[in-house]
Formats: sequence, C-alpha cells, structure tokens
Amino acid sequence: MEITNIRIRKLYEESRLKALVSVTLGQELAIHDIKVIQGPQRLFVAMPSRKDENGVFRDIIHPISQQTREQLEEAVLLAYEEEKAANDLLKSNF
Repeated sequence: MEITNIRIRKLYEESRLKALVSVTLGQELAIHDIKVIQGPQRLFVAMPSRKDENGVFRDIIHPISQQTREQLEEAVLLAYEEEKAANDLLKSNF
C-alpha cells in the first residue's frame, strides 16, 4: 500500500474528535472521513463508519492486515501532528 497523499481537512480543539482526514492510496483510491480521536490513553485513527439498523457503528472501509492498519495510523497521526503544530504556530503569531 502506497500512501500518496494525506490531507487534514478539519482540526477540532474542544472535543475528543481532533481531525477529519482524507487519504489517497496510489493515486487511485481516496478515503474520506477518517477520524483522529483522543482516546483515554492516546490518539487513535477511526475509519469511516455508519450506523446500522441496530444502532451499531460499522466501518465502511478498513485495513485487512495489522501491518497495513499500523502503517495507515502512523502516517495519519504524523500528518495530524504536523498540521496541528503548524496551526498552533500560526495562532501564536497573532
């Protein structure tokens, strides 16, 4: 899996939801609405999901292997941290 682009679409400061992210794989597939969420211990990545008829959220798309999940999560969290740092720097200059 080649991640060719990660775009932080929106940052949130006042909730457990910290960012909405889009990821492009190999210039062929785009995944939107990936979430960066503050969990009890650490930040984690949640894949796009929807609520089923029983009210349970189910991922619409997800990595099959643990290695792919870890690679995707690491790349998304790194992009989030970089975007957040740049955003914080801009705010401190005003």
